[in-house]
Amino acid sequence: MKRLVKTTVIAFTLSVSLASLSSPAFAASYQVQDNDSLWTISEKNQLSLEAVINANMGVDMYNLQSGQTITLPVSTEHSYAVQKGDSFWTIAQKLNIPLDLLMAANSQYDPYNLYPGLVLELPEGYTNSNHSVAALSASPESAPAPASNAQTITTPTGETYTYSKVIQASATAYSASHEENGWGPVDYYGNPLKLGTIAVDPAVIPMNSTVYITGYNSQGLPVGGMIGKATDQGGAIKGDRIDIFMPGSRSTASQFGIQNVTVYVLN
Repeated sequence: MKRLVKTTVIAFTLSVSLASLSSPAFAASYQVQDNDSLWTISEKNQLSLEAVINANMGVDMYNLQSGQTITLPVSTEHSYAVQKGDSFWTIAQKLNIPLDLLMAANSQYDPYNLYPGLVLELPEGYTNSNHSVAALSASPESAPAPASNAQTITTPTGETYTYSKVIQASATAYSASHEENGWGPVDYYGNPLKLGTIAVDPAVIPMNSTVYITGYNSQGLPVGGMIGKATDQGGAIKGDRIDIFMPGSRSTASQFGIQNVTVYVLN
């Protein structure tokens, strides 16, 4: 599905140095156990799902193997794991560190594109007085239980998610081809397109929402359903419409056509 050129925010974020796309260091690791998913791992370790996904962008989240090592974005005494809504300025204020020193210690990162899960180094002589290292040995029972009246959806693999909204939507698919993406193979925020990226109408599905999508039929997407992240927009994506990024060629994505899907906006 060809999308219209995105707004100028992308043009600005793309002007930064390619050094900002380098892989960050993460402060801890976790060994996958039977029946684990990135969601259960985030719950066990008291981290946001978004942060754990961002810390493991090269990991197939739908095919975790017992014994596999996952990276965890946790703050330590000499580092800080970026949270949703953070900027260099808010972090400097929170940790009482001069802004110029904090930015100098992390000059390889784009100050306009900090994302949850990125671990920043603190300047020499400063510590994170609010550091919180995840309890890596926490058992599944330690995760908070959803409210008894919460709406839930169970995936074909047995994972259960709570959701706040369900939408019957029309879905199309798009690729990373230049013809479909005037600013290149990136989402609305300038992050590389990847499996799970979807374009939405923010008036219907808020940007950065995590969703679960079912009802489609495509060999290029996970069987049965998939977790998606609303980090993209398109001029043609209005109302109850979504556009799903599909790895591969433009012709492969075009074979998806228009399909009716169910979209659960997760809590």
